[in-house]
Amino acid sequence: MKLTVKEITVFSMLGAVMYASKVIMEVVPNVHLLGTLIVAFTIIYRKKALYPIYIFVFLTGLFNGFATWWLPYLYIWTVLWGAVMLLPKRMPKKIRPLVYMAVCAAHGFLYGTLYAPAQALLYGLNFEKTVAWIIAGLPWDCIHGVSNFFCGILIMPIVSALRLAERNIEKN
Repeated sequence: MKLTVKEITVFSMLGAVMYASKVIMEVVPNVHLLGTLIVAFTIIYRKKALYPIYIFVFLTGLFNGFATWWLPYLYIWTVLWGAVMLLPKRMPKKIRPLVYMAVCAAHGFLYGTLYAPAQALLYGLNFEKTVAWIIAGLPWDCIHGVSNFFCGILIMPIVSALRLAERNIEKN
């Protein structure tokens, strides 16, 4: 995928917005706009949404340290991107917001389970210990899933704003 200068600029800014939003929201554990932004970016940019996602991942490692906790970031956000990519492009307008909110919430509820394979490999956890690790994180995954659902209310307004911005950029 060849990128234009405009796309490089836009995707860099969107990745930085993802990182900034996460830093700002860190005062409330497991509540953030990352899922919301990933869903919105995927709706608009499809395959190219991977650019801002991985700019975010890189910035997270750069500013917070490329430690073992960071390694699952290399795949965990791509799972949400892939789920959105699998959704039909043409959904009835009335159900679109709820479907996107549900997918975003599902990613939050499954976050610990998605993170678990990396934990198991990195720390030599057997199946029982991996399951125990997942169970121990369930309260946080519940907060994550519920907050992702409610933050998902912003998906369609962000999609509308991105479409408007893209139209205005093309005019100029």
